[in-house]
Amino acid sequence: MRTGLPFDDVLAAAQAGAAWAFERLYRELAPAVTGYLRLHGAVEPDDLASETFLGVFTGLATFSGDEAGLRAWVFTIAHRRLMDDWRRRSRRPQLADEPGDLTAHLGGDVEDDVLTRLGAETVHRLCGELPTDQRSVLLLRILADLTVEQVADVLDKSVPSVKALQRRGLRALRDRLERENSTERVGAPRAPFRTDPAMTRAR
Repeated sequence: MRTGLPFDDVLAAAQAGAAWAFERLYRELAPAVTGYLRLHGAVEPDDLASETFLGVFTGLATFSGDEAGLRAWVFTIAHRRLMDDWRRRSRRPQLADEPGDLTAHLGGDVEDDVLTRLGAETVHRLCGELPTDQRSVLLLRILADLTVEQVADVLDKSVPSVKALQRRGLRALRDRLERENSTERVGAPRAPFRTDPAMTRAR
């Protein structure tokens, strides 16, 4: 963790009721959770994030796992709160207008390296035109830094389905960026935007 203490120590303290440990877990995870909710069109992302962490802290005593497992569990709760919010509002989710400061939460592994290089604001803008399932997969991979298997658990989908959504989403972003580059460079020689095939394949 970025707190300077081993994750197991912070988790054990939080499960024992230590306020400082709750606060550290919240500071570590809240920005990415709020960003995920905001980018999925939550009307009150901060309020929804608060509801998420209320559920997290209520159930934390029964959690068992490592730091990656905790992140996956927290985002599972956040996604469920988001689904509940959509159902209550009975409307199709829309991408938020403001991307916020998401740069610190971009992942860096080979699969989403292309997204990392594009920058947070560009990813935010391009994701707005993706179908909801593709957007969910890419944001969970980027903001939450979850593995394909963890994303599958959060979204209640199969691993092959998540891999297919990720490939289609990355391809759509690449194609959109190529079109934008072409428009901006009218009359100038342009090298096509290329990605290594590994970037569009799941691990």
